[in-house]
Amino acid sequence: MVDVLGWILVIVLLLVGMGGATFPILPGALAIYGAFFVYGLFFSFEPFGFWFWSIQTIIVIVLFVADYAVSAWGVKRYGGSRGSVIGSTIGVILGPFVIPAFGLVIGPFLGAMLGEVIAGSSLERSFKAAVGAVVGLFTSMVTKFILQLVMIVLFVIWII
Repeated sequence: MVDVLGWILVIVLLLVGMGGATFPILPGALAIYGAFFVYGLFFSFEPFGFWFWSIQTIIVIVLFVADYAVSAWGVKRYGGSRGSVIGSTIGVILGPFVIPAFGLVIGPFLGAMLGEVIAGSSLERSFKAAVGAVVGLFTSMVTKFILQLVMIVLFVIWII
């Protein structure tokens, strides 16, 4: 019975982690990382050694850095300023709550556009920055999805 509970917790954490690639309010990589600890507590830490923890920790750090950097890159690449980066970040967080079905896309778009307008840019430049925010968001999602999937695959390989 305890084994079943352990596996349920591990699988739920892995699923929450993968959901975090799409929904920024979920703790993506940290949930996956937490699944490794749950596995160790319920079953054994024996399969995990220095290399496992080192590789997984590096991936988590890369994920955190890439998450911000890729989104900011999208905004900057399309001519956005710091205001649109901040606006798109706020939009990513608030969008899904304010507009449940489409807020994940509309939130960063409107946030970047509003941030750029507040910074004094023209509507045309603000629109371009908003498009960049959405491009950066989707690029970030794909990056997170791939790296988090790598974390899970490495975990499975290590425990087999």
